[in-house]
Amino acid sequence: MKEVILDTETTGLSVKEGHRIVEIGCIEIENLIPTNNFFHCYLNPEREVSKSALEVHGYTDEFLANKKKFYEIADDFLKFIEGKKLVIHNAEFDISHINNELSLIKKNNINLNDVVDTLELARNKFPGSSTSLDALCKRFRIDNSKREKHTALIDCELLSKVYINLLGQKEPIFQFSEDILKDNKTGKAVSYSKKIIMPDKEEMEKHKQFLSKELKKNYY
Repeated sequence: MKEVILDTETTGLSVKEGHRIVEIGCIEIENLIPTNNFFHCYLNPEREVSKSALEVHGYTDEFLANKKKFYEIADDFLKFIEGKKLVIHNAEFDISHINNELSLIKKNNINLNDVVDTLELARNKFPGSSTSLDALCKRFRIDNSKREKHTALIDCELLSKVYINLLGQKEPIFQFSEDILKDNKTGKAVSYSKKIIMPDKEEMEKHKQFLSKELKKNYY
């Protein structure tokens, strides 16, 4: 299953106050493994960046002045996310801004039902605890030292690792080719899975002997 980790940076918090998107970052994952496909762009928001937003991401009006406008990248962006579940931290914020941009150019809005909100996942899993991206990185021992400022692609990279941990999967499941994994009886391809191999009686007996004799020599 393909999903897209998505993050935006904006000129300010509220769409109602006319704030716009200045950066979009997307990283594609398939079965929780990055595919190396990504979408990224800076945008000219056609308005000033608020002081509070500037402190968060550091993108000045001068830096953004010559960047593309949303309508110029909209089709490429929509094509990249088409048919994929979106994974966003605090999805309501990002989707409200994206849908505002889409509405301004008369395009269909994104449905929140097509979005996984990792903020909600974290609040359900750790009620009462801090669920910011930085706090979750600290909880899961994910190195976020590169995150001096909020930038979309760095945040996407961190969120992809947080997402895996929130789902309780420390390691993604790798898909092996069908010509390698075959059922011995039917000859048909089978899905890879971890197998539990139980020790036989002889192995159990040797293990008991080891515990009774060898471990007595270990003073630590």
